[in-house]
Formats: sequence, structure tokens, C-alpha cells
Amino acid sequence: MLEWASGSRMLYNYIWIGGLFFDLPVGFEERCREFIEYFKPKMVELNELLTNNQIFISRTANVGVLPMDVAINYGCSGPMLRGSGLKWDLRRIDNYSVYPELDFEIPVGEGLMGTKGDCWDRNKVRVDEIGESLKIIEQCLDRLQKELKRFPEFDPRAKLPRRLAPKAQDYYMRGEGSKGELGFYFITDPSGKSEIPFRVKSRGPSFHNLSVLSEISKGVMIADLIAIVGSIDFVLGEVDR
Repeated sequence: MLEWASGSRMLYNYIWIGGLFFDLPVGFEERCREFIEYFKPKMVELNELLTNNQIFISRTANVGVLPMDVAINYGCSGPMLRGSGLKWDLRRIDNYSVYPELDFEIPVGEGLMGTKGDCWDRNKVRVDEIGESLKIIEQCLDRLQKELKRFPEFDPRAKLPRRLAPKAQDYYMRGEGSKGELGFYFITDPSGKSEIPFRVKSRGPSFHNLSVLSEISKGVMIADLIAIVGSIDFVLGEVDR
């Protein structure tokens, strides 16, 4: 569906400065609702099959325990941090975009099957976030039907200047990604003559989340290490610098 909307198979170049690349294709909202109705019962089935499976619980509970203070000290974010019990979600902390107008919960680890912050908790947080994402999508679809008028041809960047030169200073912008906090720090050209930043650094959540691996895998068996690495859910493209 994201490919249908953006035209890209994997790297969705859809949100631009000034708005969206294109309006949603005709029929997108209806198809999206169909998927939600199909997927909700599937989530119940998958939870019964895996999340509440005793074998899965035995292999993930009390394994790879990440205490909250350690997670904070290592700069962990996203489900890694929330799995340790801290309600930290930039969509609520920074209240950006339309999120302040939407109703959704922030799942956190509670140690229901073992120790708070273990592999099972991190998995449970991600599972619960799927349900919250469905709620968010449904609310957005309701708003689209009430408020959106379709514009078949438009260019969101047409009224923007071709050259964007921000004020000379330091900037840091961040957002809540699926892995955690994705941020970009840049320093503009002090002379003000170029739109190309003087310095740029990206803050990928996987880099910080993976760095805690040595801390939470001391003395574990190789089989447990596989579960721990899976529960971190990192992307190597953010790690290999």
C-alpha cells in the first residue's frame, strides 16, 4: 500500500518539504480499512500462536534483561527503552504533527512473564504498538473522510523557494521511528551563502540500541544471544558508520 501511494517499493520518498509528493490514490482509504479489518483477527491468532506460547515465554522471559537506568545511560530509545518500563515516546513528548489530536496509548514493559526489561517485554511492547498503530490509522482515516478534499494535480513545493538557506545556527530535529529516536543535527553555513550545511550528523536509534548488547548478554548461552539480538531489532544500515 505504501508502494501504491509513493511509487517506491521500499524507500518511500513521499513526505516532502511543503507537504506530500502526491495525494493518496483513489480508493486508498477503502483498501486500507479492508486491511485493518482483515488484520485485527490475525493479531489475535498470532498472539495465541507466539506471544502467549509457553515455549516462546521460556526462551525470552528473564533473558537479556535491560534495566531502565542502563537503557537511559546507553541512549536507548523506542521499544528498547519502553520495554524497560519508561513511557518515552516523542510523539507524546514533543507533540509534533497531528499526534496531539489522536488517542493512543504508549505500551511499556511490565515484567508480566519474567523480569521487567527482558526479551519478552520488548516483544510484547512491539506487539501492543501494532494495535495502537491500527487505532491511529483508523482515526486518521475518519479525519480524511470528513476534512480532505482531493486535489488531483498539485505540487507541494511549487510555492517554496528553490534555494532554502536556514538561519545560521545549530539545529536538531527528531522524530519517533519504529526503532526509536531518529534525529538530524546540522550546522548551517556561517556565511549564509550556501544552503549546504556546514556540518551534519544523523542519530540512528539502532546505533545506540545495539551498543547495549555487551551489557545485557554477559554470561548468557549462545542460544540466548540469538533471542537478545532479535529483541533489539536493529538495522545494520544505521550501525555501520
